[in-house]
Amino acid sequence: MTDILSQLGRLQVIDIDAGTLFSRQASGRTIKGFATPCAQTPTPDPTYLFHDAMRELVVWFMSPADALYLFGPTGAGKSSLIRQVAAKLNYPVFDITGHGRLEFTDLAGHLSVENGSMCFRYGPLALAMKYGGLFLLNEIDLLDPATAAGLNGVLDGSPLCLPENGGEIIPPHPMFRFVATANTNGGADDSGLYQGTLRQNIAFMDRFWLCEIGYPEPEAEVKLLESLAPALPEGLRRTMVEYANQVRRLFAGNGDNQRPGETIEVTFSTRTLIRWANLTLRFQPLARQGVQPLTYALDRALGFRASPSTRALLHELGQRLFPVMPADPPDPVQQSHTP
Repeated sequence: MTDILSQLGRLQVIDIDAGTLFSRQASGRTIKGFATPCAQTPTPDPTYLFHDAMRELVVWFMSPADALYLFGPTGAGKSSLIRQVAAKLNYPVFDITGHGRLEFTDLAGHLSVENGSMCFRYGPLALAMKYGGLFLLNEIDLLDPATAAGLNGVLDGSPLCLPENGGEIIPPHPMFRFVATANTNGGADDSGLYQGTLRQNIAFMDRFWLCEIGYPEPEAEVKLLESLAPALPEGLRRTMVEYANQVRRLFAGNGDNQRPGETIEVTFSTRTLIRWANLTLRFQPLARQGVQPLTYALDRALGFRASPSTRALLHELGQRLFPVMPADPPDPVQQSHTP
């Protein structure tokens, strides 16, 4: 912890041309970042394809009048988008995942025993406010609304008070940023698909700039599979993306021949799509035994999480879109690109 605090204390703020950073074309509009990364800076992913919502996130970084609240379906890439933009800016990220028993001390800090002595350990919120960093609160709609309301002062720009640390007052650093992610927009979940989410206090939600994150465009996911699973034939990769989008429409109640109000209980996130492609490569040897690797991998990526009726529907959809597997599947032992 001492080494991390030392790194944070040496961070230098710089101005970066936003266009050069993200599109390699100078725009004349600057965004503040840090000269060098530190231990809390996310690792850049060279294969990452930025979501269209990146533009809105960059605009927010330039002048964050309010905290930012990203919401959207599971696996749409909310947290990864934040982390990869932060990596571009060398921004330290202090994150925590919300849950029903989370207390304010988990965010701000608490007394702890180290080497036989009592000391105060700063929480992620305190570190971000003290040294200048991005505080990322994932699954914020799982928080008890009373606990969430304890953040109102911080969201309004007030200092953070730490009574357990002798009443220390931490004014917000100019580089402090507050981002929350959730599957709902704070109004709870009427579909019953996101168990445990709670309706948040309207006064609490009024303090956020909201941004909805959907799944990437099909062509973006095709490019993603091309970079992560190049051994799969191009036509197969495209059909896998088409399959994922059809499952998403069934999940949202917009599938073909779907009755009003009828949905399935699972969806195809981008992370599930990547897992499916990865497992399809790994299970290619099963083709020699008469087992279709694509279907076998589908169950392990998603199907086994579904009800029997939904799993049967997933297989039926697969049979329509993938009537025949590639005649000569690649051998995964020879593939060095498998994650």
